[in-house]
Amino acid sequence: MKTIAVVEDNADNMLLVKAILGSEYNILAYDNGPAALAELPGSGVELILLDISLPGMDGVEVLHHIRQDETLKDIVAIALTAHAMSGDREKYLNEGFNQYYTKPIIDINDFKAVIASYLT
Repeated sequence: MKTIAVVEDNADNMLLVKAILGSEYNILAYDNGPAALAELPGSGVELILLDISLPGMDGVEVLHHIRQDETLKDIVAIALTAHAMSGDREKYLNEGFNQYYTKPIIDINDFKAVIASYLT
């Protein structure tokens, strides 16, 4: 079973992602960036769903740390965010995310297809 890390500080959003993906993937859950960065090396994570608005260290800063780490730099990173203004997609892709997906997750099948497209 492939492993996905989810970095999300909202308990309801975390619960939803686990409910959607938990039967198909091993989910490692983190409610902040430093905790994720401490445990990701050696975890076998192949994809990370990363909230942008995290306390202390935002998702962009977490991603920059991931991209600078030789052991983590190639992990697929998807911005899972409520930031959905015009230009946000391009902004986050330019920051180094592989994909951008907005919350709330409305189309479960689309969300699952996006995840699967990176893990096949």
